Amino acid sequence: MKKIILFLVSLLACVNGFAQYQPSKEVLESRKEFQDNKFGIFIHWGIYSMLGDGEWVQQVKNLNYKEYAHLADGFYPSKFNADEWVKAFKDAGAKYITITSRHHDGFSMFKTATSDYNIVDGTPFHRDVLKELAAACKKYGIKLNVYYSHLDWHRSDYPLGSTGLNLGRPTDQQDFNSYFNFMSQQLTELLTNYGPVGAIWFDGWWDHKADKDFNWRLDEQYALIHKLQPACMIGNNHHLAPKPGEDIQMFEQDLPGQNSAGFSGKSVIGQLPLETCLTMNKSWGYNITDKNYKSVDYLIQKLVSAAGRNANLLLNIGPRPDGQLPAEAMERLKGMGEWMSKNGATIYGTRGGIVAPHDWGVSTQKGNTLYIHILEWKDKGLFLPITDQKVIAAKMFADNSKVGIVKTKGGVLLELPYAPKGVDTIVELTLK
Repeated sequence: MKKIILFLVSLLACVNGFAQYQPSKEVLESRKEFQDNKFGIFIHWGIYSMLGDGEWVQQVKNLNYKEYAHLADGFYPSKFNADEWVKAFKDAGAKYITITSRHHDGFSMFKTATSDYNIVDGTPFHRDVLKELAAACKKYGIKLNVYYSHLDWHRSDYPLGSTGLNLGRPTDQQDFNSYFNFMSQQLTELLTNYGPVGAIWFDGWWDHKADKDFNWRLDEQYALIHKLQPACMIGNNHHLAPKPGEDIQMFEQDLPGQNSAGFSGKSVIGQLPLETCLTMNKSWGYNITDKNYKSVDYLIQKLVSAAGRNANLLLNIGPRPDGQLPAEAMERLKGMGEWMSKNGATIYGTRGGIVAPHDWGVSTQKGNTLYIHILEWKDKGLFLPITDQKVIAAKMFADNSKVGIVKTKGGVLLELPYAPKGVDTIVELTLK
C-alpha cells in the first residue's frame, strides 16, 4: 500500500507543471467514437436507493453521516443481473453506460482498498457490481464510463463546502492533501481493475465554487487519468466552459444552448464533444413516489434534438434497491429501441446538420446525406435555408416516397407527399 501511495505522489509531482493539454491520438479517437455513439444510459445507484427518496436524501433529510452509513449493513440487491441490464440497454439502442462508482454520500459501488465503505467489504452482498457490469459491457459491445463524485459527505478529511454541513461530520479534521490522495488511489483502482474505461464523469466541483482560492488540482488529476488510460476521456459537470484536460462537455437536464433547468447559464458551448444528461422522471436516484416518467415520444424527440445539436443523450435510470430496473424505465427503453431499430441510421455516426435547429425540428448529417427531422409539423411546405450546397435528391426516409424540391432565392422548399405524423418524420436529402 505504501508503495502505491508513493508512486502516486511521485507521478503527481511529475505532472505538477501540466499547463496546456494536448489530447493524445487515443483520446481523439475516443472522442470521435463517443460522438458516433450518440446514445448512452446513466445509472444512479447506491445505498441511498434503499430509502427511495433520491440520491440527495442524506443532504435533504440531514441524516447523520454515521447513522446513514448503516444502510450498507442491509444493502443486498439480490435481483441485480448485469447481463440483463446491459442487454436491455443494448436493445434500447444505447452504445455506452455511465454508472455512479461513488456518489456524494461517499459509498463506493466497487471494491476499493481505501476503506471498507464499499459494496464488497461493507455489505452482505459482497459482490463487485462494477466488475460484473464491466464484464457484461464487454460481452455486449457496450462502452463503460464511470461517474465519480468530487465531494464526499462521509469522509472527515473532505474540506467542508456548500453541502453536507448538517450531517454531524467533524469540522476540525479537513485535509485536502489526504482527500486528494484518496481520490487518486480510487481513480487508479477504477482505471486499473475494470478494463478499458471510456470516460471519467466528474461531479461536485461546484461544492467549492464560492471559495475562489480553493484548488481542486484538476490538472494533476486529469494527467493521472490520461496517464493510466490514454484513451479515457474526461468530463466534469461543473456547468462552466470546458477546462484544460477535459474531453467532453456536459449539460444537465438541458440541450446545449438551453437553460430551462438553471444549470447552464454560464455554459459557453465549446469545441469538445457534447452530451446532455436527462432524467426519465424527475429523479436521478430511485424515488419510490416519483412516477412522473416522460413519455417514449418525448424521450425520442430529446434524443433527436440532441443529435441535431451535435450532442449525445445520456438518459438516466435509478435502479431499485433490489437491483432491478423500474418497470416504467424498461417500458421506455423498449419503445426507444423499437424506434432506433428503424431510424438509427439517421442518428448514429451523424453530426448536427447544416440546417440549424428550428421550431419544426432539427437536422443530422452524415457525409453528403442530410436528414431533416420534423418533430412539430407546421404546414405542408418545408423551407430550408440551404444555399451553399445543391440538393440533388429528396425522399421520405420511412418509405422512399419522392419529395419535391423547389429552388428559391434563399434556399429550397420541400414539397412533402403527405403530412408528417408521429414522433419524428424524417426526410432524407442527398447533397452535391
